[in-house]
Amino acid sequence: MSAKNKEEIVQSVPQKGFFGHPKGLFTLFFTEFWERFSYYGMRAILIFYMYYEVSKGGLGIDQGTAASIMAIYGSLVYMSGIIGGWIADRILGASRTVFYGGILIMFGHIVLSFPGSISALFISMVLIVLGTGLLKPNVSNIVGDMYSEEDNRRDAGFSIFYMGINLGGLVAPLVVGTIGQTYNFHLGFSLAAVGMFLGLVMFIMTKKKNLGLAGTQVPNPLSPDEKKKVFVRFAIGLIVIIILAAVTIPTGILTIKRFTMLVSILGIIIPTCYFIVMYRSRKTTDVERSRLLAYIPLFIAAIMFWAIQEQGSIILAQYADQRTQLSFAGMKIQSSWFQSLNPLFIVIFAPVFAWIWVKLGNRQPSTSRKFSFGLLFAGLSFLTMLFPAFINGKESLANPLWLVLSFFLVVIGELCLSPVGLSATTKLAPAAFSAQTMSLWFLSNASAQAINAQIVGLYSADTEKTYFGTIGMISVLLGVILFLISPKIQRFMKGVR
Repeated sequence: MSAKNKEEIVQSVPQKGFFGHPKGLFTLFFTEFWERFSYYGMRAILIFYMYYEVSKGGLGIDQGTAASIMAIYGSLVYMSGIIGGWIADRILGASRTVFYGGILIMFGHIVLSFPGSISALFISMVLIVLGTGLLKPNVSNIVGDMYSEEDNRRDAGFSIFYMGINLGGLVAPLVVGTIGQTYNFHLGFSLAAVGMFLGLVMFIMTKKKNLGLAGTQVPNPLSPDEKKKVFVRFAIGLIVIIILAAVTIPTGILTIKRFTMLVSILGIIIPTCYFIVMYRSRKTTDVERSRLLAYIPLFIAAIMFWAIQEQGSIILAQYADQRTQLSFAGMKIQSSWFQSLNPLFIVIFAPVFAWIWVKLGNRQPSTSRKFSFGLLFAGLSFLTMLFPAFINGKESLANPLWLVLSFFLVVIGELCLSPVGLSATTKLAPAAFSAQTMSLWFLSNASAQAINAQIVGLYSADTEKTYFGTIGMISVLLGVILFLISPKIQRFMKGVR
């Protein structure tokens, strides 16, 4: 996208109207609020739905297998962002891609709303994976479209947007989790479908007035000849996938374990290939290549961070369900409620961090040092879980406040890393790969969960100390290393802070 086109887009968006930010932030804030309500509502009860016995309304899947499925599901959700970024960059533009993604997500939740088998679960997962891949990276990319590169409100704007994401994540486990665990899992999933429907309505009704040209451009459109080739290849690829599934699944060649390993490998290979393709592209300038090199250590740091943060809905969810006292101050606690802690703390502290970054201005820590703080706090959140392991052992249940502290620490890390990472991605992205680079950012989460799929099975009450201690120390060590090499990373960013 040329500087002229970028300026035209910025000028088309009303620049004042939502907490001193562009008016379009209102549209994207509430679109993402409802999308996250649907996703995190479903996710709050999904692992319980999988491993609870059939007599309790679940599917009766083995707990280790359920944990691996959760990790692979999360990995595929973010991995599919590649598809969404490519479609937005080459065919539809970000705005239209967001709309079609929301449609697929809504139908995915509708499938789970009805009693079904494991097959219905996987059909739902496919729809939600594809829909989230279309929607999530492109909503964030539209946020970036509304600000000029020199706008000091940019990081604060992403922090406010991030608060909208987490407001949806805060409300969802309390509503969907309570209904799903108290009454019926499928009724909970139906509420997730309603949430996505409301998000679509919000987006359609306000985008023309609030977003202007943001998200409407196709930065690197396909030529007519390229379109024909792409559609032919897509059709052939789809047919091959269907044939392979039809042959390998019934014969037992493709098992859940083998599929998990395949996705884990792809979680490392795909982002590596993405960096190589963008770096070697003739459409990438020398300055953009330097910025891509600076982006690599940030990407690796993000993988480590998300590997810990995403276990909140897997390992810590199991810990809450089976190893924690589910009563506090005379009140019964649903295990799914702990999933609201992360977004609750973000909603409370995101405005504080947004204010700090604006207040500090050019004196704020560099992007890479903010990332190093994120890794430090993520590591501490796991090291905290060593205390109940030593105090309680395996014989007694842990005080729920230990989980509260763990979620709090990882949130402090998240606010140092995640909204800053979104902002840095839009600034470091090569112009010809703007939406796809945002997809690459979400691939850091995909890679983390692909790795998690191989390690979550190592967790048990017997391995708690080793599990939390080892992963926590690795994160702290990487944070220290990143802090020390931060000045060199900044030089490669060529002026981007």
